[in-house]
Amino acid sequence: MRIHIGSDHAGFELKQVILELLSDMNFSVTDHGAQKLVQDDDYPDYVAPVAEAVSKDPESKGIVIGGSGQGEAIVANKFPGIRCVVFNGQYKPEDGRFVPEEIMLTRQHNDSNVLSLGARFLSREEAQKAVRLWIQTPFSEDERHIRRIEKIKAIENKLWQK
Repeated sequence: MRIHIGSDHAGFELKQVILELLSDMNFSVTDHGAQKLVQDDDYPDYVAPVAEAVSKDPESKGIVIGGSGQGEAIVANKFPGIRCVVFNGQYKPEDGRFVPEEIMLTRQHNDSNVLSLGARFLSREEAQKAVRLWIQTPFSEDERHIRRIEKIKAIENKLWQK
């Protein structure tokens, strides 16, 4: 599987960590930048090429990294076929409830194809664990999840037909 990756200045350092992880996992990776740290760069310049590449190659996946991951996800989700999810730390309820691994649910239930990481909220280890879980978790293929994704695709098709 090919993985496309991109980050702005806020995610630049974490991107280097994730690139090393992906190399260790023997993935084919395309780095859409930034190639050097530029403090006043703009995340859409690096996120859009990742999302466009995944949109054109549905067998691939994408990882985008920014400060919170929110703006990056907004940009990525503008592209047809993209289901980008934000991860900036596992929620741990204080009332004792069990909360499943959110990152796994995004794959199992939503078949997410782009992962947006919030570098300012995640440690190196948390980010690596999230990427491993996200890549290794398959889509469940449950009928209810397929049905919901088909409804998302129908909305996209309606909006993108001009």
